[in-house]
Amino acid sequence: MASVSKVTTYDGVNSIREDLSNVIYDISPTDTPFMSNIGRDTCENTYFEWQTDVLASADTTNAVIEGADAGNAEFTATVRVANYTQISRKVISVSNTDNKVNNAGMTSQMAYQKAKAAKELKRDMEAILTSNQAGVAGNNSTARKTAGLPTWLITNSQANGATVSSMSGASGNGYPSTAWTSLSTSTDVALTETMLKTAIQQVWTQGGDPKVFMVNAYNKTVASGFAGLAQQRMNYTSAQPMKIIATADIYLGDFGEVSIVPNRFSPGNFAFVLDPEYASVSYLRPFQTFDLAVTGDSTKAEMVVEYGLRIKSEKAHAVIANIIAS
Repeated sequence: MASVSKVTTYDGVNSIREDLSNVIYDISPTDTPFMSNIGRDTCENTYFEWQTDVLASADTTNAVIEGADAGNAEFTATVRVANYTQISRKVISVSNTDNKVNNAGMTSQMAYQKAKAAKELKRDMEAILTSNQAGVAGNNSTARKTAGLPTWLITNSQANGATVSSMSGASGNGYPSTAWTSLSTSTDVALTETMLKTAIQQVWTQGGDPKVFMVNAYNKTVASGFAGLAQQRMNYTSAQPMKIIATADIYLGDFGEVSIVPNRFSPGNFAFVLDPEYASVSYLRPFQTFDLAVTGDSTKAEMVVEYGLRIKSEKAHAVIANIIAS
């Protein structure tokens, strides 16, 4: 039987249109749980300061004789603390040709790259603000750096063999000028429920209201095995597929509920108990985009943000250091 001549897709490759989806898929995480939970305010200088104070301890001997002279007043000075702002940026450069052609999945290459840069900057900020980074004043050849979360937490700290950070001034004044040291995988310890209970109690005793327990992905799974967890079962009364619940988002302890929040960008060898009311990101310059000078056949822009971490009272938070991260 004679064969029938036919054209297949293998023969007509030059005439077949390309099938390119008009959607760009990107699963890179953009959630920033630390910045999302704490506050936001402004500052007016690259070195911004605030004051903290505490009440005198309760005095069970406070009894005086009737008609006694008032005597001398007792005065305790406030503590003056500070931090530096840090500049972070992203540079975008697109050829004028690429910005003109019909790119799939975007209105223009420049608009797409700007949106992408903004997300990347937020991720950078989350990682920087939660990092074990001491404050740096900077100069004409050294960038300023804002002191990160672990370096602030001195009073309520479980060091587990590491060396706690320190402030630049005496009696808790100044800014965190040294980071935590002696953090080592050879001496790190496993996170335990006892550590969490201790951290929560430390914050509560100082007057804080612990609301968030922030850990990395690995220690989120460790915390899921703690005994003091919220109910992990659901009562189904209708005919529908059952759900298997193997997660713990709320820890019920002696001092109330604490949300267990995983953070992809915080250092895994630290775990934090936070009272979000007493922390904020202070912006000297919020997110801004500048068009740069034309030096050729391309369009160039710079996205800049200048910010610093304000820990309003370090005693409102606690840290568990030198824990196994993975």
